[in-house]
Amino acid sequence: MTPGARLQAAAEVLDRIAGGMAAEQALLGWARGARYAGSKDRAAVRDHVFDVLRRWRSTAAEGGGESGRARLIGLLRQQGIAPGDLFTGGHAPAALTPDEAAAGRPPEGAEARDLPDWIDALLAGSLGDGAAAAAEALRERAAVFLRVNTLRGDLAAAQAALAEEGIETRPHPLAAGALEVTSGARRIAQSRAFTEGLVELQDVASQAVVEALPLKSGLRVLDYCAGGGGKALAMAARTKGEVEAHDADPRRMSDLPARANRAGARVRQVAKPQGQYDLVLCDVPCSGSGAWRRSPEGKWRLTAERLAELEAIQAGILDIAARLIRPGGVLAYATCSMLAAENAAQVEAFLARHPGWTLGQMRQFLPGDGGDGFFGAQLHPPV
Repeated sequence: MTPGARLQAAAEVLDRIAGGMAAEQALLGWARGARYAGSKDRAAVRDHVFDVLRRWRSTAAEGGGESGRARLIGLLRQQGIAPGDLFTGGHAPAALTPDEAAAGRPPEGAEARDLPDWIDALLAGSLGDGAAAAAEALRERAAVFLRVNTLRGDLAAAQAALAEEGIETRPHPLAAGALEVTSGARRIAQSRAFTEGLVELQDVASQAVVEALPLKSGLRVLDYCAGGGGKALAMAARTKGEVEAHDADPRRMSDLPARANRAGARVRQVAKPQGQYDLVLCDVPCSGSGAWRRSPEGKWRLTAERLAELEAIQAGILDIAARLIRPGGVLAYATCSMLAAENAAQVEAFLARHPGWTLGQMRQFLPGDGGDGFFGAQLHPPV
């Protein structure tokens, strides 16, 4: 496919997304109907689509319309590329009309920050002077990070193994076991380092939250909202023992046995946690605002009503998990959010509901720290 043909395909996918279809579903539907498209073509179309999704409002303003075509015109203008050089007809998008060439304007306010107005206000209230930089970071692609699995090897061994297959990395200061991928990211899934469990894909801020946990051998540890199990695997590597994993929807953990086997980690799934634990991690369902670089649809699909539902779910999970903590244990609360209502406010409300509990470490990670926006807090029961 030519660069112009890739843009035409992206425009069609974006129109499907604007009509309500999920991005992954729209991309899959296009790929199934485009057997001629190679892996590089599919990757390029995907990149165009997600670049626009990160900048949904500003590209519409600069492109002079809300169609996929208009938004791609706006994106090219933001990238300093003349749309007319690629909109040439044939398999490429049709040439710009005089109206299209003259349309477009600079975005303003929340539109320029590529946020819905109500989320723009929430982010400003949550982060103050840091809100603008956080919003700007969400408009860019996220870096790719790996966690070195110390059950299989060390940082140097992982870097060497990855380099042998053309994947270049560098350590990241936010977490001791983190590698930032600087080239060759699309080779990771097929690399020996990955298939043999030496590395796992995990954002560096997420790694930092797990590294901050007071883990050691012999502790009884539970990942209460395990999902795919990435943090359970990271904790198992720290304790070198068994970690229990639970999720309200066990289907989310369907890949966990295979991942644990690959990593050499001991993770046991539990349908109903019982007894008391030394540490329970609750990486709760949230807005995902800290990871909107990776899942940009989230910032356009989130509603105030859904955010309120999530806040109630978060509070309920904390209350349930608190009953599982032994005296002297730790309840760890985490979100991939930058909104205070899901983070510090939830911690404050929990402490108000549970007299005698105290707050230990608490940190809000922002994209400026290098990874996703992430929040972690450690809560201690009465002695």
